[in-house]
Amino acid sequence: MATKSSDSTNKRQVPAVTRAIAILRFLARSDEPVGVNPIARELDLVPSTCLHILRVLQDEGLVDFDSNTKRYSIGIGILPLARSALQKNTFSTLVQPLLSALSEKFGVTSIATQLAEPSQMVVIALSQSTLPFRLQVDLGSRFPILISATGRLFAAFNVSDADALQSGFDKLVWDHPPSFEEWLEEVEATRARGYAVDRGSYISGVTVVAVPVFNAAGQMIRSLVAIGISERMDDKQVGALAKSLLKLRDKIEAMQIEIGG
Repeated sequence: MATKSSDSTNKRQVPAVTRAIAILRFLARSDEPVGVNPIARELDLVPSTCLHILRVLQDEGLVDFDSNTKRYSIGIGILPLARSALQKNTFSTLVQPLLSALSEKFGVTSIATQLAEPSQMVVIALSQSTLPFRLQVDLGSRFPILISATGRLFAAFNVSDADALQSGFDKLVWDHPPSFEEWLEEVEATRARGYAVDRGSYISGVTVVAVPVFNAAGQMIRSLVAIGISERMDDKQVGALAKSLLKLRDKIEAMQIEIGG
């Protein structure tokens, strides 16, 4: 009698689904509508295959098509899915009022992020500063996983391969980019103190403070982030903000344990 293949325990690959997700992510990142051929080139797809998938996504309302320009963009049909995901995310529900209190106390914009795909973090909760200063951040906003303070956290607690870090770092866009060596030193400092700080490297004149949130396996899967004007945030203010973020993180973890989250 034939024995069951060991491969049967592995996840079965479904190329069409993988390609559809890649197309949706690409369109979500694109600032402008995009034609079939550029999408296919970027994602290394056969144009006819790309077109068939786009038409199915269009039929489902997940992609919009402009018949005049023959270009595609992300569709509003994605919004109910995103809204439902956020509403059912226990972490974002717990953290929202705490972020609001933090923003009011320190005059900062506060956000919570979550790992959404291998190279991206997504904003799952948000509280804007009451000050005239506003950083353009929205629920669902995505950014590269290694950028700014959150990127230092991810590098410090999730990645041990320096070559992999170098490859990802080289693709980042900063207002005032640090050298890779300087950045690695900041990553080590982040690991030692348990929180990360970006003083104007990512966005000129803006200081970002972030703390990691870990899963049961000890991997950083979320972060709590505070964003403020650099000239209003001296070392003492940054230290107080980091301490408050860490306390907030510990409080949320305790609440999740209580409700079985």
